[in-house]
Amino acid sequence: MATRRVDVHHHFVPDFYAQALESNGGDPSGWPVPEWSLEKDIAFNGKQNTTFTFLSITAPGAGILPIAEQPVFCRRANVYASEIRRAHPENYGFFASIPSLLDPAAAHAEITYALDELQADGVILYTRYGPGNHYLGHPDFRSTWALLNARAATVFVHPTHPVDTALVSPSLPQPMIDYPHETTRAAVDLVVSGTVRSFPDVKVILSHAGGTLPYLALRPAAMLPYLPSSAPAEGQSAKSLTESFMEDARSFYFDTALSAGAHTLALLREFARPGHVLFGSDFPYAPEPAIVDMNERLYDYGARDEEFVRSICYAAAVRLFPRLVQIFSSAS
Repeated sequence: MATRRVDVHHHFVPDFYAQALESNGGDPSGWPVPEWSLEKDIAFNGKQNTTFTFLSITAPGAGILPIAEQPVFCRRANVYASEIRRAHPENYGFFASIPSLLDPAAAHAEITYALDELQADGVILYTRYGPGNHYLGHPDFRSTWALLNARAATVFVHPTHPVDTALVSPSLPQPMIDYPHETTRAAVDLVVSGTVRSFPDVKVILSHAGGTLPYLALRPAAMLPYLPSSAPAEGQSAKSLTESFMEDARSFYFDTALSAGAHTLALLREFARPGHVLFGSDFPYAPEPAIVDMNERLYDYGARDEEFVRSICYAAAVRLFPRLVQIFSSAS
């Protein structure tokens, strides 16, 4: 099947970001920095029948710089992306880059500016911040989640290099297998910290099919009620605590970047809420032939469940981002 697509996992690499990485020892994940230009991006989208793309800067983003330099970098990146959005409003949006959550004043200022002045479609957060490796459910970040909740914002969560930076093999840079585990850690932390339940108006998109969350969610859900640190409150049953965990885990949105195998899609189909699986390519970091292969696998799955694949490709995104309604109505 051939259908239009909305790509929620799609990166841009402006020259100043590539230069920042080079000046600070390169990408700590070990992945090479791709050459990118808007012209290449438009050409890729045309070949892949991608109607609309949300741009974001991948990890480490501003984190490659000292914390004091991050606000200037993020403003530059967001203005850059907003100019693409303004020049191509029917084809591009963006998730705003945010300074470290360890600097809440700077983070909150950029969130507000990006959403209000630059018309960002959401923000990108990385799975953890700082030398203390604070994951997104850390108590110090609750004020940021409160701001995002008040704005009913969309948050795209992207993994950063894991705490253990040792490679399994020289031929396996961290993004290949470690990134999905990093996403799983962050997602479970958001659940067990109560962040998901406390801030229900934030729409959180997890990268790469949520890592291993759909596969592993029941494991912590079933065991947590029997640990002293997370035992049920008085009057609450172990079963209800398990069910609450699973409900919160299923509340995320999941993108399909490099995750479109039939077994993965079948699991997402069963695990995620209806309309919570979105298309992602991971361009330009993923090799283009790998993206093409994933797209073909996704379309092949459409022979089994055409409605589900159509939802992944664009219908779910249109529901999540209301400004796409007019774009897709006029294109139909």
